[in-house]
Amino acid sequence: MKRNRYLVRNLGFVLILCTAIIHTHAQGIKNRQRPNILWIVSEDNSASYIGCYGNKMATTPNLDKMASEGILYENAYAAAPVCAPTRSTLITGIYATSMGTQNMRSNYPIPEFIHFYPYYLRKAGYYCSNQDKKDYNTVDQPDVWNEYSKEASYKNRKTGQPFFAVINLMTTHEGQIFHSIPDNKLKHDPNKMPIPAYLPPTAEVKHDLAQYYDKIEEMDAQVGEILEQLKKDGLAENTIVFYYSDHGGVLGRSKRFVFENGLHIPLIIRFPKKYQYLASGKPGTRTNRLVNEVDFTPTLLNLASIKIPEYMQGHLFLGAEQSPPSQYVYGFRERMDETYDMCRTVRDKQYRYIRNYMPNRIRGQYIRYLWKAASMRSWEAAYKKGECNEAQSAFWKPKPPEQLYDVKNDPDNVHNLAGDPKYQSVLKRMRKANNTWIRQIHDAGFMPEAMMVSLANKAHTTIYQYVRSKAYPQEEIFSMAEAASMEDPENLNKLIEGLRNPNPVIRYWSAYGCAMLKKDAGPAKQVLENALSDSFPDVAIAASEALYYLGEKDKSLNRLMRALNNNNSNGKVRLQALNVLRLFDKDDLSPVLGKLNYMALHPMPVKGEDYSLHIIDNILFNSGEMEYRGK
Repeated sequence: MKRNRYLVRNLGFVLILCTAIIHTHAQGIKNRQRPNILWIVSEDNSASYIGCYGNKMATTPNLDKMASEGILYENAYAAAPVCAPTRSTLITGIYATSMGTQNMRSNYPIPEFIHFYPYYLRKAGYYCSNQDKKDYNTVDQPDVWNEYSKEASYKNRKTGQPFFAVINLMTTHEGQIFHSIPDNKLKHDPNKMPIPAYLPPTAEVKHDLAQYYDKIEEMDAQVGEILEQLKKDGLAENTIVFYYSDHGGVLGRSKRFVFENGLHIPLIIRFPKKYQYLASGKPGTRTNRLVNEVDFTPTLLNLASIKIPEYMQGHLFLGAEQSPPSQYVYGFRERMDETYDMCRTVRDKQYRYIRNYMPNRIRGQYIRYLWKAASMRSWEAAYKKGECNEAQSAFWKPKPPEQLYDVKNDPDNVHNLAGDPKYQSVLKRMRKANNTWIRQIHDAGFMPEAMMVSLANKAHTTIYQYVRSKAYPQEEIFSMAEAASMEDPENLNKLIEGLRNPNPVIRYWSAYGCAMLKKDAGPAKQVLENALSDSFPDVAIAASEALYYLGEKDKSLNRLMRALNNNNSNGKVRLQALNVLRLFDKDDLSPVLGKLNYMALHPMPVKGEDYSLHIIDNILFNSGEMEYRGK
């Protein structure tokens, strides 16, 4: 009996030992089999510029070949139509709007438990190199990369060590069209350019487009060189290669805007034979699965057999385990350099829905960097001369609160179906999807930027954590923003009530809703005047805008002048006030021109670029106080 018990105990020990050995062996095989992963990232180019996406004008033989050897994603989308907020989303696997990092060129912190994805890869034994762009729109995390420089390479890893490498190509960046190449030196003929329906066919538009096609061809050649080098290094059969663009672009109304040409990106992924089991299809496959860049990060970790952190918001579209296909992908637009706007968008396989929360702000607000393009300046000039048709003129006019486009039949997104009775069921479905999404991710963008920073700082926490706390009454805030931005006088009583609410975000949307109603907000005049003394300047600035349209111009300008002295939140209060001032008739701005001239000559210190100066220059130029922009 004792002997039997002894045998049982020993048998149990042997089983445990065998299990441990098998597990250790399996882990060893798993570690040895981790794939190398290479990301080739181009800048600012939509999928429509690539030949394998159906563009016969494009000269992209290397990408076309890569698509024939890999998987082409027909419905891949950026989270934002501009680099830094998109890269913030990519590096964390969390929508930037969920962290407060959605405003272009900001540097707000995120919680310590949210790690940039190379942290997990390095922890699993990967060598991580980045050549050579970060631009994460948040506080950098040191020592994330093994190597970060213009020369960073997977070649510096240890023998047998798996690598993850990013190679960023700036060749197609927007800035590449700022310096014009003579027509006779272009490879692509400006007179044969396919002009999008929303752009006028000016000589400058044709030229910039042809020059950009040349840059696409140059970028394609660089991709070919990278793939050839990978082959020469004997790594092609061990490396999964991604090619994608950070977001769309590049001519006006693409980059920075939540239409197809701003968000639709090329995505081609090539799997070597030994890792084909991790793919979603065979070589040469085209898939219409909806993919968002927020999905890239958890999918990357999944390919490397790394456990996905629970806080990540994307879906797994590659790897041994994959998520069910998504019905929708989402995107956003907030402050672009010096200009405030707020849009959210939802895309399914046929339709794009856009919700404009600041419909009174035209799309064509002056942005200094964008206006460096000759094509952009020519579009503005053509509009002012009355040479633009309805589709081309819409950019310079206020937006409707909602837009709906049938992308299959209207790829340029110029025919808004939101008011068409035949599409009301689609509109309601997409609207519901947007409302569900902003709640699921705890969208921080519903707080004006300066207030967002101030509230989080007062609570001694990050924006990410603040919007998940009881201090942020999300449902009430979203409800007020919805009512305010529909520009419906029937909501005025709700706005007046909201101006007395103890929560400053609700007071802000109530005041801003009155500004959007303009003269229809007359009954709110007294409570708006009271709001000029609000302890939060964001509320007072919104009330100033509303009062201007109600005829109280002196009170409005006086309060905005006070806001110009405010340097809190790195000058974002001042920036918000300037965004309002430039909406006013230039004949009403004479009381503030002296102040603006002084500010132009004596700028207040801020971290990073002072975007206030861009707006000041623009106001002074339009008022005849400057000879040219950017002085």
